Amino acid sequence: MNSTVKEKILNGHKIGGLVLFLVILGYLVAFPLAAYASGTNNFLITIACGVYIFTGWFWLCGLKVLKPNEALVLTLFGKYVGTLKGDGFFFVNPFCTAFNPAAGTQLGQSGDVKPTTTTIAVNGNGTAYSSAAAGNRKISLKVMTLSNSKQKVNDVLGNPVEVAVAVMWRVTDTAKAVFEVDNFKEYLSLQCDTAVRNVVKIYPYDVTDNVDTTGDGEADDGSLRGSTEMVASRIKDEIQSKVSGAGLEIVDARITYLAYAPEIAAAMLQRQQASAVVDARKLIVDGAVGMVELALDRLNEKHTVELDEERKAAMVSNLLVVLCGNHDAQPIVNSGSLY
Repeated sequence: MNSTVKEKILNGHKIGGLVLFLVILGYLVAFPLAAYASGTNNFLITIACGVYIFTGWFWLCGLKVLKPNEALVLTLFGKYVGTLKGDGFFFVNPFCTAFNPAAGTQLGQSGDVKPTTTTIAVNGNGTAYSSAAAGNRKISLKVMTLSNSKQKVNDVLGNPVEVAVAVMWRVTDTAKAVFEVDNFKEYLSLQCDTAVRNVVKIYPYDVTDNVDTTGDGEADDGSLRGSTEMVASRIKDEIQSKVSGAGLEIVDARITYLAYAPEIAAAMLQRQQASAVVDARKLIVDGAVGMVELALDRLNEKHTVELDEERKAAMVSNLLVVLCGNHDAQPIVNSGSLY
């Protein structure tokens, strides 16, 4: 996206207090001077004072007040003249108008500059719309939070997964934000949704064999559940690459919700439980085999008893049953011969 408008910061306009003082002083002088001039039949001074009384307020239209981390993009008859930044009491050409096409849009959970009118609608992405007053066209330069609604996305294995992401962002170039896209807040919200879908579909929900998530042609152990920091970083980079031309900076991105979709959540829970049981049994069997090997080695070392292969097999079978069984074994005492 190539910008055709360069941001221009307006400096030296913090004279709002002086202009306000002069306008008020003008009225304080105009009223008594008009009364005196009419009494002395000085029509020229009377007309001048009358004109000022009826039009002097027009200079107040050029007064602008900004708080810290706020900006105002000004246009004059459709032409961009500059941006006011920083806190202070400013005075600009009264014919200049503030322009911000996203003034009536508020993102979900965002510390945005609030419009003065009542919100009338909210879309599925958590973006609120309102008929903002014409005078409220300030652009917030603070770090704000976008928390779109949960999305249902298929992971690399085709399993439906619900994901929600919180994105911290701010405006860095007011000219690009205002003039390069129709509504930079809606644009950001859409790009966040798209980036989440593009990145999530690369990863499995859990660690899976033979899945390449890095694009290097080799399988790895990346997953949505186990590599949340990596996934969030890729989502952040993906969004930044799309919104740089709109004068926006993505400060950070975090996954706030991650779960299987409800329609497969129960089946996946059973699968995880079965996998856990298999892993536990494998660990028990490995331990039991080691204990049997240790028992046979100790018997051979001490020459406690000489066992043929058939008796060794029976002993191994009995020990494995005892060590791997879910219940306590009931021993049978042999009071006869060894065999």
